[in-house]
Amino acid sequence: MHVNVQGAPLYCYTGGRPFDAQKPTMVFVHGVLNDHSVWILQSRWFAHHGWNVLAIDLPGQGRSGGEPPATIAAAAASVKGLLDALGVQQAALVGHSFGSLTALELASSAPERVSHLALVGTAFPMRVSPALLEGSLQHPLETIRQVNVYSHALMAPPPSALGPGTWVPGGTQALMRRVLASNPTHNVFHIGFQACDRYQGGEAAMERVACPTLFILGRHDAMTPPKAAASLQARARHATTVVLEAGHSLMTEAPEGVLVALRGLLKA
Repeated sequence: MHVNVQGAPLYCYTGGRPFDAQKPTMVFVHGVLNDHSVWILQSRWFAHHGWNVLAIDLPGQGRSGGEPPATIAAAAASVKGLLDALGVQQAALVGHSFGSLTALELASSAPERVSHLALVGTAFPMRVSPALLEGSLQHPLETIRQVNVYSHALMAPPPSALGPGTWVPGGTQALMRRVLASNPTHNVFHIGFQACDRYQGGEAAMERVACPTLFILGRHDAMTPPKAAASLQARARHATTVVLEAGHSLMTEAPEGVLVALRGLLKA
């Protein structure tokens, strides 16, 4: 469904269930050059087990209109705007990579609006190498190929990853190209990478988070290695960590592991 947020339509995948204000709500926030579909296995499970699911396309990309967020704070404001538009007083937030910083920022700036926080493939600082920053601007298609290599572990995904025979890296690369092409006037690849690289408030934000927090990290993640989350983990209250045998694309490389970890956080 589309929801008017900040004057533009924001797309939310609901897992095939209508929004019901009487149910608890989960918001899934994707990373750079991803969209709602990276959460398909986890979001559908929760949608069919008593939760409202809002797996969004960030503004200005995928099926959403508006301006792509140039900062983490702007992305967090979009998610808060979604909650306001639907009258959701409190939600569980699940974010991956760029989305994890977005969820963290909202849980810090509006703690009363967040019941649970799950940070998937996260890091702070989330530095992006100068070569990748430059490549995302000057040679985005070649840099997509490079990032796609870095984002996956050197192992075959389990059969539950979208079905036997699925080529997870190939599917991810096609998705990244599609999201890049979805906005012909703004380079959402470079904008997203810059926002990650420039975000400076992670440690202070983590100290203000009041809700239970879950870190889901990939043991073989070359983009945000587990050790890169240490500064956030050290400042988190009520936190647990799950490390999965996966790279950066945890939701498709270790779908069952991510789901089980989220169910543990939410006791679902």
